[in-house]
Amino acid sequence: MKNMTTLPVKLKALPTRLALLLCLGASLTASALAAPVKTPEAQARHAERDRAAQVQHTFDAEVDAFLTAYWQLLPEAASVAGRYEASAHLPAPTEARRQGLIRFAQQWLSRLQALPARLQLDEGQTGDLALLVNHLQNLRWSQERFRSEVWDPTGYNVADGFSDLLNKGDFTPAQRVQMIDRRLQQVPAFYRAALQQIKDPAAPLLKMAISQNKGGLELFSHDIADLLQRTDLEPSNRARVLQHRDTAVRAIQQFVTALEAIDARQTRDGSGRSFRIGREAYAQKFAYEIQATVDAPTLYQRALNEKARLQQAMSELADGLWPQLFPGEAPATNRLDKIARVIDKLAENHVSPAGYIDDIRAQLPALAAWVQSHDLLDLDPSKPLQVRETPAYMRGLAGASISAPGPLDPQGVTYYNVDPLDPAQTEKTESYLREYNHWALQVLSIHEAIPGHYVQLLHANKSPSKVKSLFGNGAMVEGWAVYSERMMMESGWGQVDGKPSPEMGLMYAKWNLRVVCNTLLDYSVHVLGMSEADALHLLEKEAFQSHTEATEKWHRVQVSSVQLTSYFAGFSEILALRDQLKAIQGPAFNLKAFHEEFLSYGSAPVAMVARQMLARAQGTSLPTSSR
Repeated sequence: MKNMTTLPVKLKALPTRLALLLCLGASLTASALAAPVKTPEAQARHAERDRAAQVQHTFDAEVDAFLTAYWQLLPEAASVAGRYEASAHLPAPTEARRQGLIRFAQQWLSRLQALPARLQLDEGQTGDLALLVNHLQNLRWSQERFRSEVWDPTGYNVADGFSDLLNKGDFTPAQRVQMIDRRLQQVPAFYRAALQQIKDPAAPLLKMAISQNKGGLELFSHDIADLLQRTDLEPSNRARVLQHRDTAVRAIQQFVTALEAIDARQTRDGSGRSFRIGREAYAQKFAYEIQATVDAPTLYQRALNEKARLQQAMSELADGLWPQLFPGEAPATNRLDKIARVIDKLAENHVSPAGYIDDIRAQLPALAAWVQSHDLLDLDPSKPLQVRETPAYMRGLAGASISAPGPLDPQGVTYYNVDPLDPAQTEKTESYLREYNHWALQVLSIHEAIPGHYVQLLHANKSPSKVKSLFGNGAMVEGWAVYSERMMMESGWGQVDGKPSPEMGLMYAKWNLRVVCNTLLDYSVHVLGMSEADALHLLEKEAFQSHTEATEKWHRVQVSSVQLTSYFAGFSEILALRDQLKAIQGPAFNLKAFHEEFLSYGSAPVAMVARQMLARAQGTSLPTSSR
């Protein structure tokens, strides 16, 4: 309308029809003058944008169709993503279900792998497709070949879904009761089918399944009962839900009794499958789960080399600390003994058992303030983080962990789980606290919380790629947490009066050595047949871990496989990527920008992120509609 002010006459003085014609003519003339003439290049760019938008729409629709079918078949995956109402469904682990999972994987592999033939995918979409294909291939292999449901009964535990329905999501108490009641009614069939699947279980996994299912009973005896008391229900409805709860509890108890009978029989006759998965399965599992640029044997060799380097650095730090810790005493001649003596002395500085969890809580504000003041990353204080005791049904794998909401629950609470210490086990508790001493406990919170898992998973949930958020790579997730420790040390965390602290330096090196030895332990045990005695020697004598930490790690390697390699695999590749980008960008390299861009790719494998970041840095990347 502003062009009308250039007319030489006042419109009000003209007849209405003429005024309208003049307005229209002026507008058309102005528009014609203002509209740029599209060059062939501009037309091509416009056509390319239209094509890319259409490809994006088609690709997104295919991903949505896959997720709808996937979550319908695997409600536990939907709940992890943040659709907690899916936990009301509890499919029984029957043979028919296993066959259905195999068919699903085969059908969707064919469908998704056909996409590039009809769509010109960009970098982001190609990465998403690769993640989905890898996930489906892993699903098919797991159901056809690995078959852990036969020898690993820890997968049969209904407590987690009940915990989601009790605590997560935006539901009224009445809605929670309704969904919990539906899940309760499916529990007996679930455990009946589970017992039919279990054949010749591995003893450590069998014992862990017994312990965790017993721990889960607390949810039924306390949490569900508390919810019913807080909900306005008709007495008859409350009685019905309680009846279903009692039936479910009996089914769990019967399952535990059956497992205990299997355990007793296997103990008597020495039967039971080995917990070691063997070379062939290990190689395949490593390829699917880690997705590194190297295979498992190569990573193992790298870890051996890094162990030697770290031990040399620790020896030099121990030399510097020895005179003040042991005045007048000559250093031990054996290098490993010398390091162990210094670490053992420093480990006396630890919190009390009663103050353990409180000390962890107190660390988080200081870590957040440090990250912000040193401009390492953007944080989001609106996303809650709560330190809590690890629920009983989750214990037995790691002493600390993070439980984060899925990307579909952006306002959900992230829990920093910490296993409670048993005051009755004074010797074990003291050993544990010496392991997580004044310095190591800080590194633990960096790893698990800020700027480690908690921060990375918040960024992942904001990724523009659903796939990279939902189908995250464990080596990237753990690798980032380990890298965040290095990031904090490099920025000066733990220094005293502005100077590097040799105590923190030694304890951080010890912590880093643990990451390296995780890889050595896992590969050595599952592929090379390492004995318990040799494993404890590696952990205690060469990695300087306390006896409690070493025995718990021996337990962990028996009840898991490959996962322990994810720390070193991801960490080493993130460091390599950072070094490459520094070499390319030179003085223009910005650490915070590196961190922010790296985390913007969700939880994609480091190798995939590296390809895209390096291409962008070199100016050779294609346009990406989603990272």
